[in-house]
Amino acid sequence: MAIKSNLTIDQGSDYSVTFNLTDENDVALDLTGYTGRAQMRKSPTSSTKKDFTVSVNVSGSITLSMTSEYTSGITATRYMYDAEIVSVANNVTRVVEGIVTVTPEITR
Repeated sequence: MAIKSNLTIDQGSDYSVTFNLTDENDVALDLTGYTGRAQMRKSPTSSTKKDFTVSVNVSGSITLSMTSEYTSGITATRYMYDAEIVSVANNVTRVVEGIVTVTPEITR
């Protein structure tokens, strides 16, 4: 079951958040060989997306990030997002999901 986590991204700022992934016994997952992917969209059916950069740590965490240059180009509003990990055998697991609120940048 995916972690539910709502995010706030400041338009025009660097952004990074790390999630620790554990099994049912609260033991960190071994993510050796895994890759990750994450996107945000206005709705699940929207063709327009914004991609997070996803870093996978073999000791059980993933980090979602965006540069300030990238967040500058995102319209300030609410989005849905999720993140998935992909095993070497190409098994896909959604690990986190929620709402992203992008707040407007004033100083430029």
